[in-house]
Amino acid sequence: MTSALDGAFSSSGHGPNSRVGVVLLHGFTGSPRSMRGWAESLADAGFAVRLPLLPGHGTTWQDLGASRWQSWYGAAEQAFAELARERSQVFVAGLSMGGALALRLAAHRPVTGVVLVNPGLTIADPRAPFTGLMKYVLKSVPAIGNDINLPGIDEGAYDRTPVAAAHQLGQLFKAVVADLPRVTAPTLVFRSAVDHIVPESSMRVLRRRIGTARLEVVPLADSYHVATMDHDAQLIYRRSAEFIQAIAATSPTPTGATRAGA
Repeated sequence: MTSALDGAFSSSGHGPNSRVGVVLLHGFTGSPRSMRGWAESLADAGFAVRLPLLPGHGTTWQDLGASRWQSWYGAAEQAFAELARERSQVFVAGLSMGGALALRLAAHRPVTGVVLVNPGLTIADPRAPFTGLMKYVLKSVPAIGNDINLPGIDEGAYDRTPVAAAHQLGQLFKAVVADLPRVTAPTLVFRSAVDHIVPESSMRVLRRRIGTARLEVVPLADSYHVATMDHDAQLIYRRSAEFIQAIAATSPTPTGATRAGA
């Protein structure tokens, strides 16, 4: 059952910061719950915020198994379009798979800046290359959720990971890696010192291929993968708001790709 925290979140903002929009995107098998505190913090700071529930998420793992990565990206595009219609400056932010979706938006839409938390671009599981075949004989594998150092916190992820969706995740990552040179907007990355889900190879690929001349990486010493709900969450909230305000103040027009279709 989907709780209020698992559902989409939206805010029109208030004060001078309401002229700036921020799209936040959650991770694979998760829900907006993992991003809700961050979204509310940015909304409290006055920014206009959209945090969509991605298709196949927040219900059952079987629903996720029937979804495709293009539908996840489509929901991200819709959230961006909603903000871009009324605001000339829109930032994109994401956790894990949400980070990959944010990067694809930055490659194909005129985003002003990018904020990532433990972005996924590679998969460490040696079974990953075979998921395209495995999905026909194995429906699901054990869950990957709740990699959180802070005790007693539940991100609300599925208790199983559908193999078909894992295959889609791999296809998404391939598309995003190919697009990285097109990402020219200023980018802020938060990276946990210990992450049991996203391997360090994701950061190596990001550093090597991203097109931006302004890439800042902030280490998180006391958090695991779902850092937006962990010990360093307040650091993420504060530094991301500072980054958004600073970039918005120095970028009067959108930065990045044209509005041409992906």
